[in-house]
Amino acid sequence: MEGQVIQLNRRPGAGMAFLTLRDTDADISMSVSIYARVLDAVLARTGAELGEGARVVVRAKPTFWAKRGSLQLQADDIRPVGVGDLLARIEQLRRILAAEGLFDAERKRPLPFLPRKVGLVCGRQAKAKDDVLVNARLRWPGLPFEVREVAVQGARAVGEVTRAVQELDSDALIDVIVVARGGGAVEDLLPFSDEGLVRAAAACRTPLVSAIGHETDCPLLDLVADYRASTPTDAARRIVPDLAQETVGLDSARERLRSVLASRLDAEQAALDQLRARPVMRRPHLDRARPGDRAGAGPRQDAPGRGASAVAGGRGPARRSRPADGPVAAGGPGPRLHDSAHSRRQGHHQRRGRQEGRPHRGGPGPRAARRPGRRRHQAPARRYRLSGG
Repeated sequence: MEGQVIQLNRRPGAGMAFLTLRDTDADISMSVSIYARVLDAVLARTGAELGEGARVVVRAKPTFWAKRGSLQLQADDIRPVGVGDLLARIEQLRRILAAEGLFDAERKRPLPFLPRKVGLVCGRQAKAKDDVLVNARLRWPGLPFEVREVAVQGARAVGEVTRAVQELDSDALIDVIVVARGGGAVEDLLPFSDEGLVRAAAACRTPLVSAIGHETDCPLLDLVADYRASTPTDAARRIVPDLAQETVGLDSARERLRSVLASRLDAEQAALDQLRARPVMRRPHLDRARPGDRAGAGPRQDAPGRGASAVAGGRGPARRSRPADGPVAAGGPGPRLHDSAHSRRQGHHQRRGRQEGRPHRGGPGPRAARRPGRRRHQAPARRYRLSGG
């Protein structure tokens, strides 16, 4: 049978040595007795030292003591398990678990940015505990922790670490769990490659950080954890952000936001200033001058009875009637000069044109009288200017 030596009792001069073997997977132990001469011969042949925590393979037969009601093993051979054998078994277990997909990257869960509470599994009075607590609270003061101090070496390490992880995983306030242990020999880190502990960590719903040993150590718990930290100090830096750096980042973001907002406001203000600088926006209450008005001239007033007969007859726009002679108003156009001879000639041409079917100058005539393709020449209107004052 194979087990781990948790107790060795060998008295000087005694012919019998007693040791207690413990199962590495289950919480079961059994007493083993061996003759001292056989034990010395085995140790001399193998050159190994037998002590507490060593893994051995014994060949023994069971012995039952009826008076005490106890069962023990009587060994006739014992052989320490070498490091090479242990590493070979760990490698075989690693291949089995990898084939099941426990080490796949898709199973890794991201760590929270700022956890509400951190669960810590560490050894009793261990330096790894101080490394995690001190460095984490230096980065984020006041960070709450839930600490479970357990055995991290020896026969009881697997069971205590497994129960601590399961208890912390059941707490709804804990957002991340850290399993920390300092460096040690390969035999000291064997509990963190136990199949039962590895499967319990894989079933954990809370993100798990493994900080076992140093950078060169790689137990199976590192492979199944959501994040592998090289040291306990590295785990403390990973689980919480740096408050000073976050403050600097917030200040920088605030300055960038203020600069962008100020630039946008300046651009919009410049656009408004350009619109307000246009001439039409300076005096929006004034009407634009009509194209026919002269600069400085007042509005033209139409004479009474303007164009009534022309509009009624449908012969084009109404003609402006001549105002009576009188004094010229200040600031306005004067009256037009009467020309009796011109009026008689214009009336004669209009009567003659109506008789011949030709259009007159005051409006269009019949469409049949027009010749296609030719435009009627319009004589320029006569203008008269008052002479003298």
